[in-house]
Amino acid sequence: MEIMEKIKEKKEVKNIVDNNQSKSLQKIDIKNVKVWYDDFNAIKGIDMNIKPNSVTAFIGPSGCGKSTFLRLFNRMNDYVDGFKMEGKIKIDGKNIYKKKVNVEELRKEIGMVFQKPNPFPKSIFENVAYGLKIQGIKDKKFIEARVEKALKQADLWDEVKDNLKKSALALSGGQQQRLCIARTLAVEPSIILMDEPTSALDPISTAKIEDLIFELKEKYTIIIVTHNMQQASRISDYTAFFYLGELIEYNKTKTIFTNPEKKQTENYITGRFG
Repeated sequence: MEIMEKIKEKKEVKNIVDNNQSKSLQKIDIKNVKVWYDDFNAIKGIDMNIKPNSVTAFIGPSGCGKSTFLRLFNRMNDYVDGFKMEGKIKIDGKNIYKKKVNVEELRKEIGMVFQKPNPFPKSIFENVAYGLKIQGIKDKKFIEARVEKALKQADLWDEVKDNLKKSALALSGGQQQRLCIARTLAVEPSIILMDEPTSALDPISTAKIEDLIFELKEKYTIIIVTHNMQQASRISDYTAFFYLGELIEYNKTKTIFTNPEKKQTENYITGRFG
């Protein structure tokens, strides 16, 4: 029985490795998407395409719908009372809102980093290993290797490698956020969503996260919501400006910040409103 268990476990690990190696970075196509919370129309008919291997920033004043829109991609809005969505969101050509979609599987492909760091009250190691263990992986060497890789990707390994049994809650705010990014990376998603990931951090920690985002786009498709205009201009390849639930303008970041097509966009990025 023990030999059979080991063979089964090796097959499970091999399948996960093979799946991750064969993954392509994923293109996102959005067609006429509308969102309501009861009678409130939060998103009003948005069309856009998000390119793989890029960083796309969502900007706009508070309450404009950018975080609601972001959370459509991993179906986090499903938990909100009164939520209703129309339109199509396709990832690699597959509509993620079809009834047959396995939402848990979808969320393995689409990682999420929140505004405030949210480490579990566990050790640093257990935080990063959590997603792997939830998937049923038991191979200790595989888990250890994946945890080390994720911590290195998140630029945290050198700071914590001698204290992996230490509580994650003892880390600084910036370290906690990088730990949460490592936790996301450990299960090797294709897409990473970030909702104001640096708003609670100091400038030094913010700079580290921004450098990290720039490096990660080589392997991942990243979408980030930010209120920080300078941050959007520094780290993103494309920028989408939202206002009152509508997509006002979407273009290459350089164009948005130097030669926007819409007066509303110009007024917002120059600080005339918002």
